[in-house]
Amino acid sequence: MKRFKVKNILIIPFLTFFFLLGGYSSAGPKEIRSERVKRVVIDAGHGGKDPGAVGSYSKEKDIALIVALQVGKYVEELLPGVEVIYTRKTDTFLELKERSNIANRNKADLFISIHCNAAGNRSAYGTETFVMGTKNFEANFDIVKRENAVILLEDNYEENYEGFDPSSPESYMMFNLTQKAYLSNSISLAAKVEDDFRTRVNRHSRGVKQAPLYVLWTTYMPSVLVELGFISNANEERFLNSKEGQTYLASAIYRAIKAYKEEIDEM
Repeated sequence: MKRFKVKNILIIPFLTFFFLLGGYSSAGPKEIRSERVKRVVIDAGHGGKDPGAVGSYSKEKDIALIVALQVGKYVEELLPGVEVIYTRKTDTFLELKERSNIANRNKADLFISIHCNAAGNRSAYGTETFVMGTKNFEANFDIVKRENAVILLEDNYEENYEGFDPSSPESYMMFNLTQKAYLSNSISLAAKVEDDFRTRVNRHSRGVKQAPLYVLWTTYMPSVLVELGFISNANEERFLNSKEGQTYLASAIYRAIKAYKEEIDEM
């Protein structure tokens, strides 16, 4: 822990400068750029040796991949001029920081990470979509720990993530240095996803929430993490594994992307 605190002292001034520089350029805040939605990165959560949440007979990594590929297919077919980049297209393990690196390297206009939820309370159900933030951090800490804990499966994670410990609340102090320039656009996309889940797919929406999720913190564009439902709930697990359920959920995310793009195009 002492090692982490020392590194925090050194890294926070650097990160402050980095994000101020990254959030602003000669053109002003990145969020108000006149660029349109031309490139979308779709991230299927987990994969390979990281199964994600596990239900009674299925794994998060498999459901996330199926839905992610289907969302991408809809965008490719129905939104001409929008390029889709996948962080993974097969059951492979990907380092957490590489997911955001893919989006940053390709200068994506949107980043959408797709996941399934889980809870010790097996009656918990519903969708929710996260944006980067620390509001209600304590209430969402179980999800935060689970989604960030994938780094523990990586080689040399202590060095690669500067001593960041996903299970320690102290580690999240530097997440306050987030790119606030993207927050309103991220919330706009997240709200569209949840609205479509609720009104078109007839799912119970738990709403748009903020959480210090590493993959959202390190992307330099509007970004959301979508929880499709609770794999720990028997009814939702059946829905998440059904062809119909996967199609409905993918269609809803696609419609949200389309609506967001149209909104940006009108600015």
